[in-house]
Amino acid sequence: MKVDTLLPWQQSYWHDFQHALANGRLPHALLLAGASGLGKQALAAAMGAHLLCERRDTLAAEQISCGQCHSCMMRKAGSHPDLLVVAPAEQAKLIRIDAVRAVNDFMAQTAQQGGYRVIMLSGADAMTVGAANALLKTLEEPGERTLFVLTSDLPSRVLPTILSRCQRWTLAHPPYQACAAWLTAQLDDADEAQFWWRIADGAPLRAVRCGRGDWRQLRQKMIELFDALVRGAEPAAEAARLDKQPLLDVLDIGIAWLEDLIRLGLSGDERGVRNVDVLPLYRQAVKNGRVRDWYRLLDYAHEQRRLLMAGSNPNPMLVLESWLIRWAALLRS
Repeated sequence: MKVDTLLPWQQSYWHDFQHALANGRLPHALLLAGASGLGKQALAAAMGAHLLCERRDTLAAEQISCGQCHSCMMRKAGSHPDLLVVAPAEQAKLIRIDAVRAVNDFMAQTAQQGGYRVIMLSGADAMTVGAANALLKTLEEPGERTLFVLTSDLPSRVLPTILSRCQRWTLAHPPYQACAAWLTAQLDDADEAQFWWRIADGAPLRAVRCGRGDWRQLRQKMIELFDALVRGAEPAAEAARLDKQPLLDVLDIGIAWLEDLIRLGLSGDERGVRNVDVLPLYRQAVKNGRVRDWYRLLDYAHEQRRLLMAGSNPNPMLVLESWLIRWAALLRS
């Protein structure tokens, strides 16, 4: 039977977790912070799996769980009574107060298996103010043998009173050597692994997503679209190419390109560019635009992304048309 495994670049965090548990210093609430794609949810799940395993005292140092005890079987089936997982229903959605009330109801019960209770809350920055305030008292007085594991891509957006009740672990971007073998296995090619790792700014899970399927096809479609804009195509017409594409993904790709452009415009050094296959577009853009104009366009993209993540529901085509009109004006100025 396949047992849980740890992502290879997370060994040091796992060692810290094991050390705190063995010495009775495990806090009641952890906040795992860091960029998207570093494996925060995977690490949180590993911690929960270890605490819930009935045989954890017999496991090897790097082993997460036995995978065979009754508790492990229930967890894998998604039916463990002492594990609660809370997350936004989908990307760009909020965690509202009803979800937190479910946490409080869960905490009012005793552990049915006689061990730890584990609450994993993914996207702590997506909690509404009402939801965060509803969680405060439970988070402050959770009772014995309880672990909250919160994760956040943007801890600056987590309510300060929530932050103050959690021990914060910030996950760093691993060096390429630490994730190279894993990435190569995921993407089936060493060159592909390094290429997408660079595009993903060193976030391994994001690199895998970038290098596969829909996201990769969307990025190629955007490269073709921007080539057309440079040649004089109408932005409103080109926006139709992206109809029904996830607006957040479109903005994320464009934001990465703008960051490259600004970096290149300020330094003139092409070695710092992440999206090396887009260099011809960058060279054209740097000739025609000014860095301060690219900053304004980046601010616009970030604001649209922020509104989406806050739960607003804009007309995607209007956002795309407005955004591409701004791009075209700079590419041809």
